[in-house]
Amino acid sequence: MLQKIVLAVAIFIVILVALTFGETIAIEAFQWISHLAGVVIHNFSDLYYALVQYVSTHSVKVLIALLLTIPICYWIIKSKGNEMRKPNSQRKIAIVLAIFLGWLGAHRFYLGQTGWGIIYLLILYLFAPLAVVLGFIDAIRYLFMTEEEFSPRQV
Repeated sequence: MLQKIVLAVAIFIVILVALTFGETIAIEAFQWISHLAGVVIHNFSDLYYALVQYVSTHSVKVLIALLLTIPICYWIIKSKGNEMRKPNSQRKIAIVLAIFLGWLGAHRFYLGQTGWGIIYLLILYLFAPLAVVLGFIDAIRYLFMTEEEFSPRQV
């Protein structure tokens, strides 16, 4: 169940990012990444206020992303439900989550490593650029692991 929720959140965020950066890809993507990596978040209320500001500014994009996320998730779960339980598929999803949501520890939560996911959230709270870098490091680690090395218990 947690895997399906994490998958839905990841698809929603990817669609939302695609809609947001589709207008002026290079400029906005660079500004977003530099802002994300260059800002120290003092507390979780900063995240909340940034999210509220984004949703109020881009409410149409958020609505479109939600409307696109629901049928895509339904289609993936119905057509690829059995394949999602295979280790190879888990590895691919973990890599995508580590690239896009690694700074939140979503890939760790997806793999059932709740403790590590909470540690990622704490690192994000204390020093956001480190959380971004750690997410990318995990994505690279998962990418170069063999199937035998990658298992949710060994990662």
